[in-house]
Amino acid sequence: MQKNTYVHKSAKLYGASRIGKGSVVLENVILGYPQHSILMEITKAGVDIEDYDQPGAVIGDNAFIRAGANIFSNVRAGNHFKTGHNAMIRENTTIGDNVLIGTNVIIDGTVTIGNNVSIQGNVYIPTHVTIEDKVFIGPCAVLANDKYPIRGEYHPEGPLIRKGASIGANATLVPGVEIGEGAMVAAGALVTKDVPAWKLAIGCPAKIVDLPSKLETLNNL
Repeated sequence: MQKNTYVHKSAKLYGASRIGKGSVVLENVILGYPQHSILMEITKAGVDIEDYDQPGAVIGDNAFIRAGANIFSNVRAGNHFKTGHNAMIRENTTIGDNVLIGTNVIIDGTVTIGNNVSIQGNVYIPTHVTIEDKVFIGPCAVLANDKYPIRGEYHPEGPLIRKGASIGANATLVPGVEIGEGAMVAAGALVTKDVPAWKLAIGCPAKIVDLPSKLETLNNL
């Protein structure tokens, strides 16, 4: 345990999980829960989860992890990482510095998130998504990674969200779209094609229009 770090007695840390100095881990947080492949190893070995040597999760300094968050093994988060309540972050996710993962957010693993990112409550992020620096994703937005769900061979390809882009509340991004640097997606928009840098996607399906000049600046996160 690092200096000046508080971990509530009900929290559970699995494997080689580590959390940096100055951090707070609140009630019923699970840190480093074994991903499926490791669970199969544990079952085969016939040992308790708590006793199995596995990578766990690594969280940087000055984190604040709220009650009920579940962070799987092979998650790496930088400094000043924060979650809302009941966030779930699955395996093989890499998170930069100064990132907020809001209440009830689901990150389904194999996701890369940059620095200074804010992901608001109830957002769903599937596998194979990249989110660059200074991105804002509003509440209840949904990203998808499978063009033809259960109707063919599964080739996951999530959206790519470039630096400084903003995604409005309740927006939906279909698999494989790229949201350009500084672009904005309006609330409730259904994005079915790439959004160029510094443009606005609005409507269902979304149309691409000019971004008002007053909004041509990177997010201040």
